[in-house]
Amino acid sequence: MRIMGLDVGSQTIGIAVSDPFYWTAQGVETIRHSTREKDFVRLKQLTVQYEVERFVVGLPLNMDGSKGTRALLTEQFAEELHQAFPDIPVSFWDERLTTVMAQKELIAADVSRKKRKTVIDKMAAVAILQGYLDHRSQEKKG
Repeated sequence: MRIMGLDVGSQTIGIAVSDPFYWTAQGVETIRHSTREKDFVRLKQLTVQYEVERFVVGLPLNMDGSKGTRALLTEQFAEELHQAFPDIPVSFWDERLTTVMAQKELIAADVSRKKRKTVIDKMAAVAILQGYLDHRSQEKKG
């Protein structure tokens, strides 16, 4: 069983999954939005393949913690996700600055601008899920 992290954007969904022990997050792919139905068909394939037991959706809050338009759209997506996958719980994770972090990591790794565009959402999903996994691990220790 694994946890799937999602970075939901206006044009793409970055996807990451945990390892079976919930220690690390690995990038899987980026889905280009088509229709919600097609997005969920691909997510269904991945949830079966990775035996997903929980979704963690990055919530793009404003820097002051308030919810803007993008956060409200993400919550709407999460509600539709829950309706499409009623047996898989959905959690939110504050994703502020995850795309910035992913961008810096890719630049530090000397990844070309063209290549960064193709993997940035997947890397943001990794950052979202890794933050969630680290927090989960600390809660169990404390």
